[in-house]
Amino acid sequence: MSFLTTESRPPNPDDLLVLLAVARSGTYTVAADTLGVNHTTISRRISALERDLGGRVLSRTVGGWELTELGSRAFEAAESVETAVSLLAGVPGEVQRLSGVVRLSATDGFSAYIASPAVAELQRAHPKLTVEIITVTRPVLQYRSGLDIEIVVGEPHAHRAEAIELGSYILGMYASRDYLDEHGVPTRVSELEEHPLVYFVDSMLQVDALDAPRRLVPTMRDAFTSTNVFVHVEATRVGAGIGFLPCFMADRHPDLVRVLPDEIQERLPYWMVLRPDSLRRPAVAAVANALRKRTKAFEAQLLGRG
Repeated sequence: MSFLTTESRPPNPDDLLVLLAVARSGTYTVAADTLGVNHTTISRRISALERDLGGRVLSRTVGGWELTELGSRAFEAAESVETAVSLLAGVPGEVQRLSGVVRLSATDGFSAYIASPAVAELQRAHPKLTVEIITVTRPVLQYRSGLDIEIVVGEPHAHRAEAIELGSYILGMYASRDYLDEHGVPTRVSELEEHPLVYFVDSMLQVDALDAPRRLVPTMRDAFTSTNVFVHVEATRVGAGIGFLPCFMADRHPDLVRVLPDEIQERLPYWMVLRPDSLRRPAVAAVANALRKRTKAFEAQLLGRG
């Protein structure tokens, strides 16, 4: 692979490694923290690299810094430098250990019951691997600087990204045993209108696929709303109303009863979105594979059959 022009000269390998850090984090500040230098040093190194290559390697976007076409080619060279350095640092004949930081965003429930055990198992074999999880429920980002992996609900329409369907999960209506003893058990969907709903804050819900309660029972009154699904579960357990909950979370609690399971069951897909440059990193590929394996192993619980 060659990206040098007649006006350019071979880049400094250290500058290539700085580009690697900026491209993965999306910001100079995070890259500086990762490399243990200051923001000014990062800027100076990138400027030196662009002088050597004769063009821009990064462009500013809404979400941070993105690679240009020249930057993408330099990034591939930087990965080769990184691989060579890691091989020199290892013991001959020893299995290569994963290291570095992998950043992912996912919903609260996925983070707790799929990502956490998957990452913990991977880290037992690779203790130098660090994984940062940002819990958020939103559509896929068009500019995902700083994130290696995104887990979203519903099929994503992502720009310059690899999207992989992981599996599906079921949501249903749940109430506590005490609540049902006091207010009665709904026997048909229309009777849900007489009960308060525990669910997401309607005005802050960013994922259209999660709007099922307002579609299935549009006159059901919002009684207790939150942006956090763990709050939905606990509010339902203490009798705040009937909660629309993921089965894999609600079924863990014997004090919760599923209401109208045949009539109300919403099936939604989990998708994994990765930047192509991130997927080439062994650590990111390993985390992505671990998430796929854990989702498959957790399939019965996700579908309410655990």
